[in-house]
Amino acid sequence: MNNNQLSAIETEEEYDRLLAVAQRLTFAKNRTPEERALHKLLVTLIEVYEAQNYAIDKSDPHEILQHIMEASGTRQADLVGIVGSSGVVSEVVNGKRAISKAQAKALGDYFKVSPSLFI
Repeated sequence: MNNNQLSAIETEEEYDRLLAVAQRLTFAKNRTPEERALHKLLVTLIEVYEAQNYAIDKSDPHEILQHIMEASGTRQADLVGIVGSSGVVSEVVNGKRAISKAQAKALGDYFKVSPSLFI
């Protein structure tokens, strides 16, 4: 492969092929200046493709809360008194009410996670 053949990655097949080449170059010993330049270019192309095709969406705080509750076997009733009344807990869990900073801190303490997950 020479540098004249490189362009933006358009397909998953190109991505897989170039990723394999980049991985080989990453672990190659005594790379030539050309191989170092090629590696740098491949990494850049791969990062651009990943940013466009594999962007990670930030989950909403109530979705994170739902996931943590499910993973830990916590029921809404378990959060009454920690977050507020049963009505408030229901609204928070279902995304109908924003999680306040005080509630985020209480949830963080309860689940032993960072309160920032809920803000």
